[in-house]
Amino acid sequence: MRIPCLLAAPAALLALPSAAQDTDADANIIVTAIGAPQDAATTGQAVTVIDRDTIEQRQTVAISDLLATTPGVTVTRNGGLGTVTSLRIRGAEGDQTLVLIDGVRVNDPSAPGGGFDFAHLLASSVERVEVLRGPNSVPWGSQAIGGVVNVMTKAPSAGLQARGNVEYGSMDTLFASGGVSGSSGIVSGALTGGYLRTDGISAFDGGTERDGYRQYGASGRAEVAFTPDLRLDLRGYWADSRTDLDGFPAPAFAFADTNEYSTAQELYGYAGLHGDILDGRWRNTVAFQIADVDRDNYDRDAGAAPLFVSRGRSERYTYKGDVDAMDRVRLVIGAEHEDTRFDDGVQDYSRGTTSFWGEAILTPLDPLTITGAVRRDDDDAFGGRTTFGANAALAVGPGTTLRGSYAEGFKAPTLYQLYAPFYGTTTLEPETAESWDAGVEQRLLGDALVASATLFHRDTTNQIDFDLLTFTYSNIARTRAQGLELGLVARPVDGLTISGSYSLIDTENRSAGFVGNHLARRPRNSGSLSADYRFTFGLSLGSTVQLVGDSFDDAGNTTRLEGYTLVSLRAEMPVADRWSVYGRVENLFDEQYQVVSGYGTIGRAAFGGVRLRFD
Repeated sequence: MRIPCLLAAPAALLALPSAAQDTDADANIIVTAIGAPQDAATTGQAVTVIDRDTIEQRQTVAISDLLATTPGVTVTRNGGLGTVTSLRIRGAEGDQTLVLIDGVRVNDPSAPGGGFDFAHLLASSVERVEVLRGPNSVPWGSQAIGGVVNVMTKAPSAGLQARGNVEYGSMDTLFASGGVSGSSGIVSGALTGGYLRTDGISAFDGGTERDGYRQYGASGRAEVAFTPDLRLDLRGYWADSRTDLDGFPAPAFAFADTNEYSTAQELYGYAGLHGDILDGRWRNTVAFQIADVDRDNYDRDAGAAPLFVSRGRSERYTYKGDVDAMDRVRLVIGAEHEDTRFDDGVQDYSRGTTSFWGEAILTPLDPLTITGAVRRDDDDAFGGRTTFGANAALAVGPGTTLRGSYAEGFKAPTLYQLYAPFYGTTTLEPETAESWDAGVEQRLLGDALVASATLFHRDTTNQIDFDLLTFTYSNIARTRAQGLELGLVARPVDGLTISGSYSLIDTENRSAGFVGNHLARRPRNSGSLSADYRFTFGLSLGSTVQLVGDSFDDAGNTTRLEGYTLVSLRAEMPVADRWSVYGRVENLFDEQYQVVSGYGTIGRAAFGGVRLRFD
């Protein structure tokens, strides 16, 4: 499928900003690039920011649907809401994306590839998302080969703030969420929660029974400022989900409707003590982080006992120092130890990793910022690994910034790949990647027009895959990905916002037997175009067009997935000082398509709701 000229032509001239789309100072601060707050204009890496206003404007329920419209990102889902959802950045594997929620690594230690399932990440608690494209293992460690997705929930506020919404629509879907934040004396806090229930669609594309989904979720944050230079930071995130599934029943063992379902309980926590010394020039954080994921699969026709049990847990102890060492020199240093465990209901496995890392951010001239970084990991399972990275940002004129980066990434073998009975291989080496990118950003008319373009290239070696000759995991795969990311954010008149993106991602499987093939489920072309207009009397109207090109479902490139176009419409209208009603239609033209062969996708669907804001 070809991307229509409507999108490709302007995108060839204008490109998506590599940093925040907002113009206020707070929105232009990012933490994903160096693991500490940094002005987006000073990083040479490609970062896209999605804020709460955009989440509400697009009427987002599943965060993965919004991420699918960002440059360099491909999302696949094995059916309706709640089914396995994978996010790939710049053509990397889904489990090569590192995901953080409020600073906690949430990739599942019990999953075979150690990836994060985006199926259960709903918009209820999400305040902001940063997407860093390209390897970034120095501040974050293993798994950041494709990139990093950093999710932040509602932070405590100085004044009382509250929000809430409830909506109902197609497939008997009910979604409700709300949040409140405020402060009293030295204590401030925020609490959010949400509930989703839907009858869904059949996960099996040829099925007749619906596979539903249900989730309860909540997040909370609290801060205690003992003094201006000493504060305690507590964060927690919880989600309880249940998803109906389809499977491969006997005797045919072909994909079909079944009475299977899965449950997932996710609990993530963070406790940090922040202390500033030397008149605030040395900012210190000592923290403990925990991620606990329990997953079970059941078949109602086979009895009450679970067919599959999985328990994953990680505990991380960290120190981070952020030092203004001297004029024009900033150092960010860190030390951490992580223990991970995996229990399959029969036996448990564990490992430990100790790491040290450091970054130097230099500003030799006002327009130029250079960052150099190094990390050392010592792992119980595979030994030591040293990783390097460097990037630069140069302002060459009014509103023009040049960016470039070189980065290395690695992904440690998972506990399952190392120790799973019959399949594990204890001698596995880490997957490694080397990447570079170069881009330009242009801001015009007082930031009313922001455009950028980024070229990228990544080589991945020692990739771990299942070896069909030995029926074990082995370092047998090599891949390459390269391409171009383009886009635009424009505000030509008051009330109107237009944003567009186009991604060319050329992937190549360079493994024995598959050399020259495209990587599975990586469309070469994809893009989106969104427009929203708010009238002076309050009515907002908007639309998003998402275009995805052809791809293949398998490594052998024998099963083709046809490209598709999705169109959505949305509207919101204030009805009182703090109340508004809203509605949307998704997949307006009822496009029939697949993103995973044999699995269903949602057709035309309509939803309507009520929203409350108080601040």
